[in-house]
Amino acid sequence: MPEEILNEIVEPQERDHDHERNGKHGHGKRGHGHRHGKPKESVKPGSLKYVWRSVSHNKGAVAGMVMLAAIVILCVLSPYICRYGYADFNITEWYQTPNWNHLLGTDQMGRDLLSRVLYGARYTLVIGITATAMSAVLGILLGAVAGYFGGFVDSCVMRFLDLFQAFPTLVLAMAFCAVFGTGVDKCILALGITGIPGFARLMRANILRIANMEYIEAARTINCPTWKTILRHIIPNSVSPVIVEIAMTISRNGLTSSSLSFLGLGVQAPKPEWGAMLSEARSYIRDYPHMVIVPGLFIVITVLSFNLIGDAFRDALDPTLKD
Repeated sequence: MPEEILNEIVEPQERDHDHERNGKHGHGKRGHGHRHGKPKESVKPGSLKYVWRSVSHNKGAVAGMVMLAAIVILCVLSPYICRYGYADFNITEWYQTPNWNHLLGTDQMGRDLLSRVLYGARYTLVIGITATAMSAVLGILLGAVAGYFGGFVDSCVMRFLDLFQAFPTLVLAMAFCAVFGTGVDKCILALGITGIPGFARLMRANILRIANMEYIEAARTINCPTWKTILRHIIPNSVSPVIVEIAMTISRNGLTSSSLSFLGLGVQAPKPEWGAMLSEARSYIRDYPHMVIVPGLFIVITVLSFNLIGDAFRDALDPTLKD
């Protein structure tokens, strides 16, 4: 009898403990599942992921990237998709308007405009990007040195750059092309030199803003080498506005290179640079306007694409500048 009473008391207690353990495990599983769910992810403003998300949601930037990607792809595939070489001429097919054999028509020598405009994209893009890279590297270094050291060094660097900015960019580029000569490499050199002051002043202004911040003072306190402080701490934290300037400068350099070629100081014939094509076609603008419209339209699309991308990066890196 006592054993039966004892069993009746112990068995309910064991069942209660089993229910408690099962409840804890079940609650733990629910908590585990909640803990490993996908909470809303917060992206830090200024980070690469934040910038890309902002740019990819900008309709203007997406349109610019699509147009630019289309031009680059057509430029790369031009040897495979063009039926004619850019220098192949046929006097029996000159001045043709767009048709099935020549989708964009032909010029005064019977050369296919589609082939010429696609091959010409290589010169415009290469000159714009290479000249901008040259300007950015040299300008960032000069601006960083001037802003970090200040005083006499700052005055010497800035007064030297003032000499370049005293002249319009196109006029100064024309002067350099007249001195160095014509050609793709000379055009890159001329545009690269004329773009240095803009990057240098922008970098100097950003460095003056952050030069006295705590992490810079900490680097100086532990005797961090000057070159390491500039390259590892100052330039990376001042480069955001420079990214926007790079996109804008590529479009300006592409436009300026076409202007130099139009004036006979840039890429020379028979290379099919867009500005040179406009220069050759200007005498036929009334009778055969397609010879001017085709290269002019590609110049407009390329410049517009870079400007749209640059505006999107500006809004992403500095939201206070949004209209």
